[in-house]
Amino acid sequence: MQLKICGMKYNTKAVAALSPDYLGFIFYEKSPRNFSDALPKLPPSIKKVGVFVDATPAFAKAKTAQFELDILQLHGDESPAYLSALKKEVKAKLWKVFSVGQDFDYAQLGPYEGLADAFLFDTKGAYKGGNGYTFDWSILENYPSQTPFVLSGGIGLSETTALKALQKQDLPLLAIDVNSRFEIRPGQKNIEQLKKLQQQLR
Repeated sequence: MQLKICGMKYNTKAVAALSPDYLGFIFYEKSPRNFSDALPKLPPSIKKVGVFVDATPAFAKAKTAQFELDILQLHGDESPAYLSALKKEVKAKLWKVFSVGQDFDYAQLGPYEGLADAFLFDTKGAYKGGNGYTFDWSILENYPSQTPFVLSGGIGLSETTALKALQKQDLPLLAIDVNSRFEIRPGQKNIEQLKKLQQQLR
């Protein structure tokens, strides 16, 4: 189970020193974590994820080239046709985000099969991410797909026991995605808390 630390903005170099598998950079002006700075040189082992919300393909393509993004995380209402067109424009992998609430229906994944390299499940809430609380992970027991998925939404230190239990299930769980529960302020991560997370997950 890999680790993605998202919403990078202020202390990227210090977080990169922890050697997570992925670092996420949000390219969405309405987000307090919107990234518009210069990116420090990162180790090649860390994959760079660009987070977009209903961006034009031209904008996504430009940011991919500018920051040499490895993965594009699509957090809006992007259609299968959008993903199909984007795949022709960028070499980066595509992760499609789904907001999970009590009425979540796995049928909506179907049109994205074969287009998304992974699905990301986040908690349905007031914001497009960073809502700070988890959804009911028991629904993952019925995950119907072989497409890898990333688990997001309010993951903090108190969730590590449940994460280890989830990891033991026969699920294509690729990574966990942490953000707001490990922040001093939006975009500035708490290094000591992230170290504790890594220790607990080991």
